[in-house]
Order: sequence, then structure tokens, then C-alpha cells
Amino acid sequence: MSRPPAGVGSRSLAAFTGAGYDKGRPVAVQALWFATSNLLFAKWWCPARLRPVLLRLFGARVGTGVFIRHRVRVLWPWKLVVGDDVWIGEDAWLLNLEPITLGSDVCLSQGVFLVTGSHDWRSPSFEYDNAPITVEGGAWVAARATVLRGVTVGARATVPAGAVVSHDVPRGTLAQR
Repeated sequence: MSRPPAGVGSRSLAAFTGAGYDKGRPVAVQALWFATSNLLFAKWWCPARLRPVLLRLFGARVGTGVFIRHRVRVLWPWKLVVGDDVWIGEDAWLLNLEPITLGSDVCLSQGVFLVTGSHDWRSPSFEYDNAPITVEGGAWVAARATVLRGVTVGARATVPAGAVVSHDVPRGTLAQR
């Protein structure tokens, strides 16, 4: 394949450095988490009561009464805080290059995607542009919704099914699609 012409707006992915991104644990811990996640945590036969325990073992702060369904993916447990009485549905993906904080009584429905990572589109080397996500107490992120980096979903707010949210959602409101 040919490269686009050099000049204004050109991008060189070969120049990407990942500067400023810290995975937070040594490679051995990362590998152990990936093995645990893929061989146990996400499996249908893993008891739901064991999933919060596994997250805690890898550094997550998880409250009581947390219910996590199978096929849930968490990139880095040590960058996750979960309040009490939280529900996380099947196929939810918490892609937490930066911290994700879920308040108490939060519901993440099936297929929800919380992604704290992105890239700076202005950067010639496409460097990271990451930021944390917070979902405050009593909020509901409905099926297959996506919440992007830097967003706070306010207390008792709702993100409707299939929505893509790139800006904060005020408390008690319904996010726009």
C-alpha cells in the first residue's frame, strides 16, 4: 500500500510513542490478569460471587452486593472502583486505560462499552488522549451504549440504549442519542 503524501495533516503511526500512558502494574501482573480474565473471570461457569473477589485480588476496589455477569471484560482491575449494589451485564467492556469509577446502585446493561482511551487526532504520531470515566450513583447506562473518555454520567442519569456519549450527562437527565 502506498502512503498518503506528506504535509499538513499527515500522520505517521510508526512515530507513535504512547508517551504518558502508564499501565499501572508490571508485565507479569498484566499477563496474570489476562490469563485469569480469559480462563476464569469471563466464563459462564465462573460463579457471579467470585468475579468481585477476582477483581479485588488484582487491585480493584469493589463494594458489596455487586453482580457481574459472564463475558464482561475489564482491561486493568487496578484502575477500577465499583460502589455497592452495582450490576454489570453480559458483554460489557470496561476499557480502562485510565480509571473508571462506578458509584453505588449503577446499572451497566448488556454490551455497554466504557472506553477511557482515545488518540489525539491533531498529533502527527497519533498519541494517546485518555481521560477517566465516572458513572455516579443510581445512573443507568442501557444496552449497547458507549461512554467515551472524560465523561461523567451524573447521579440518576440515564444513557439510552445504543447512545454514544462524548459529553457529561447532568444528574437526573436522559442523555441525547
